[in-house]
This record gives sequence, structure tokens and C-alpha cells, in this order.
Amino acid sequence: MSGDPIADMLTAIRNATMVYHDKVDVPYSKVKAEIARILKEEGFISNFKKIESPNRNFLRIYLKYGPNREQVIHSITRVSRPGCRVYAGYQELPRTGDMTVYIVSTPKGIVTDRVARKNKTGGEIICKVF
Repeated sequence: MSGDPIADMLTAIRNATMVYHDKVDVPYSKVKAEIARILKEEGFISNFKKIESPNRNFLRIYLKYGPNREQVIHSITRVSRPGCRVYAGYQELPRTGDMTVYIVSTPKGIVTDRVARKNKTGGEIICKVF
């Protein structure tokens, strides 16, 4: 594990999809749960839930695949890192015409780039998913 828990979560998801696992467990945090919520809303994962145990809580993420077991998440990468934060105003947020989704941490919570532009709030670009 590195010093970046969000990057560790994204790496766990990336590795699990590469070997076609149905679920992956990562240590729980509210930020990770919000990122998982957005991934579910955008159709990249099928579900997630908090698993409570006596010594540590986990976030169980249920991965999603196509009808012929093709991957739904083609790429999931960290944009803003602890050593190099990436911030953007709502007008500077990347615009893509394809299925790419940027997850942004704004003062109004963690949202997608489309919602941030609609609310006219910028923030830290957490990751890019397609």
C-alpha cells in the first residue's frame, strides 16, 4: 500500500477487472464510498456495500461485465495525486464526447464533471474512468 488510499482503491479495481473477479474489498472511507457511488450511477460497477467487522470496515465493490464477459471499465486512472494536485474551475474541466467520466471533488461534494459544470463549481479532479 502506498500513501494514497484512493490510488490504492483504483488499483485494486483495475487489477480485479483484469482477472475478471466478481468483487473486490478495499478499506472503507467516506470518500471511497462516494467514488463507488458515482461509479455505480455511471454504470461502471454493479453495486457496493460497507462490510463492518470488529477491527476494520471494508468497502465491497461488485464489478460489472458485459454479456460476453467483456470489461466495462477499460481504464481507471488517478489524475490528482498527493504530490501533484490537479484543480480546475468548472470552465476548465475536461470535455469529452465519449463515455469518459471525470470524478471531481467540489465544495458541494464528490460529483462527475458534467454535474460540476452544471452546478458551476470547480474542484480537484480525482480520477478519470472510461
